[in-house]
Amino acid sequence: MADFQSSIIIRKPVEEVFEYLLTLENIPAIMPNVVKLEKITDGPIEKGTKLVETRNVRGRETKAEIDITEFVPKQIYQTKSVAGGITIIYTYFFDAIEEGTQVQFEADVKIRGLFSFFSRRALVKILKQEDGYLLQYLQEELEGKKEENGE
Repeated sequence: MADFQSSIIIRKPVEEVFEYLLTLENIPAIMPNVVKLEKITDGPIEKGTKLVETRNVRGRETKAEIDITEFVPKQIYQTKSVAGGITIIYTYFFDAIEEGTQVQFEADVKIRGLFSFFSRRALVKILKQEDGYLLQYLQEELEGKKEENGE
């Protein structure tokens, strides 16, 4: 079971929604604490691609290496970061529906160590505050562009 999750309908084709999420320059618009996301492997984004995320955490910049662990175009996109005994997995599911695209987001957090139960709960709370609204922001970015373009 996911530590937190969300689901939203975006009134855009699944191809456009999936492509927007894969355009790394777009990520700070939907994840405000992410300053930058860079690809550090060659080739297109796919399973096995490695990224470096620079995030502002409580006023300090931190970097984390992120691996794309699951990738099925226009269906599933999963990232995993591991640092200091903490593993964070974000999974996005995309479904083409009559209204546009149904996107579901799930976050899983695992912590090793003696105080993992207590620190895990606090970390999940922080991540939910920081990234829990990313689908809403994604919807606003994509559907807002529609309004701006007068479509």
